[in-house]
Amino acid sequence: MRGLVDVPLPSPLIIVLRIATASVWLVFGVAFKVFGMVPRHRLIVASVVGEAAAGPVTILIGGAEAVMGLWILSGIRPRACAAAQTIAIVTMNAVELSVARDLLLAAIPMVCANAAFLAIGWYCALEAPATPRVS
Repeated sequence: MRGLVDVPLPSPLIIVLRIATASVWLVFGVAFKVFGMVPRHRLIVASVVGEAAAGPVTILIGGAEAVMGLWILSGIRPRACAAAQTIAIVTMNAVELSVARDLLLAAIPMVCANAAFLAIGWYCALEAPATPRVS
């Protein structure tokens, strides 16, 4: 039939890694920021935007992180998704290290863990099967 294409499925490893990385974004976004289960996240945001705006901005950041997790699960444009994750994490780390370093549990391990996390994201993006275009 015209318009239908066979889309190759990602390997089981890629599926597991996608679920794992998406889970991190969803937990950090929804549980830690939107539901406020880790108040330190709001304190970090407050050190950047001020106490008055910290609550709503933290929820907004958490929502954006949740959307990132859903994007990962979707498998749509995985390279653009990995690039967006890179921009988000590098930006957040740079701001946290320069403005809220005293609120971080362990700055150097955080950067190392985020580098490994991004490496997994890029591995998934680069190993994802190409999506054929509908003709």
